[in-house]
Amino acid sequence: MEILFLLSSIIYNTLLSFTFSLFLPFQYLYNYFFHQPKLSIPITRQSEENPELILYQGSVWHERKRPVYHSFRYDARYALLNLDCAPQTLPSSYFENHLSANQARHITSTNGPVFLLTIPPSVGYEQNPLSVYYCYELEGSATELKKCIAEVTNTPWGERVSFIFDPHSDIVAKPLHVSPFMDMLGNWSMKANEPGDNLFLAISVQHPKLGDFFTATLTAKRVSSGASSPTLFFWLMPQKVALWIYWQALKLWWKNVQFIQHPRYLYPKYREEASLRNRILQCCQAAEEDENSRLKIDKSHSNGVAAGDTINRWCVWKDAQWPWN
Repeated sequence: MEILFLLSSIIYNTLLSFTFSLFLPFQYLYNYFFHQPKLSIPITRQSEENPELILYQGSVWHERKRPVYHSFRYDARYALLNLDCAPQTLPSSYFENHLSANQARHITSTNGPVFLLTIPPSVGYEQNPLSVYYCYELEGSATELKKCIAEVTNTPWGERVSFIFDPHSDIVAKPLHVSPFMDMLGNWSMKANEPGDNLFLAISVQHPKLGDFFTATLTAKRVSSGASSPTLFFWLMPQKVALWIYWQALKLWWKNVQFIQHPRYLYPKYREEASLRNRILQCCQAAEEDENSRLKIDKSHSNGVAAGDTINRWCVWKDAQWPWN
């Protein structure tokens, strides 16, 4: 039945994207002659420092070492949105299903600017395997990247998990079934740089049996915002990402990589187990940093989360929509 839903979804979204694409020339002419929005145009010193929209172009690289070797690379385009000012000038579809700047600041206990790295929807379709919030701390006149929030969405189910991670280096217990060719064991090792002229993000899987068997990276360079309108710049980008996901899944199946059912069928409480593993993992990390933290660790094992440490362990799930729920 899920195969039938998947095929129906592919056909529907293909027709929808084709239909909306037919209207793009008319929309472009209308915007050119009657409505030219200001997008990331540096008018003042403040807008130069924190533009509402920054475009990035680069590539995503996946490498799987075991049980069979498989790797691929595809071109990707991302938008970095200033959540404090972009919602007033950019299409509302760019921000649907995402946190606001105030929500991100509350979750991370920061007080500075918040930027969202994401692939905006294009011609009626959205495909975002990973979006990242960069949350800054204001210290006098200086700003420092303190925390990040990752939004990971699986395909084709559309489930999402959001969690905090330290951009300098962090380890998170795997909280989501992101691929039918990976089990739920292991941890995600994550690292990200501060967005500038260059962008870098890396995630590797540390598996108890397969070791560091999988790595995914995003590398990109900043593109001049005047080079193209966002609508044209991201045209069919989500569709291309979906095509790569399904094509690579077919190649893994052809290589006889084991197909793993969604854990909700066999382990309905897999989310609770992931939360527990993550708390234990965080406690172990704290113990390595502070030899005197044994009392705090004991309390976190007995009470679930150590007092005053709830925000740092924030992790929430969003269920799939029909028919995948």
